[in-house]
Amino acid sequence: MEYRKFDDTFVVRINRGEEVIEKLTELCKKEGIKAASVEAIGASDHVVIGLYDVAKREYHRNTIDEPMEITSLLGNVSTKNGETYIHLHINVCKEDMTVLGGHLNECRISATCEMFVKTVKGTIERKLDEKETGLNLFEF
Repeated sequence: MEYRKFDDTFVVRINRGEEVIEKLTELCKKEGIKAASVEAIGASDHVVIGLYDVAKREYHRNTIDEPMEITSLLGNVSTKNGETYIHLHINVCKEDMTVLGGHLNECRISATCEMFVKTVKGTIERKLDEKETGLNLFEF
């Protein structure tokens, strides 16, 4: 991973063989990023994406191991119990031009990933919503 900061935005290149969530977490810890929006494009050969079933309070995960374009990767950075919390969603295009998407659990880069991390001054903490959703929601 390589990056450069411009005003309140980090421009990041995640390299071949690197994992997106791991590298983004590394950046946030190194640079003290507690709140940010994230957007990226690139190419991958391994993703694990999921869909959360609120009624059952469980994730359904799918692993895809083939060449894919990352047509959209969006999300945010916050904290939970003071630790970096990364929440990303991704759309990937397969060779047959079908697009799949969902909550991102893993993404290994096959060529490059070009990412913008726009920081927000302050901290956004998360708290587990045990009552209604079972999700870690923004706490204001």
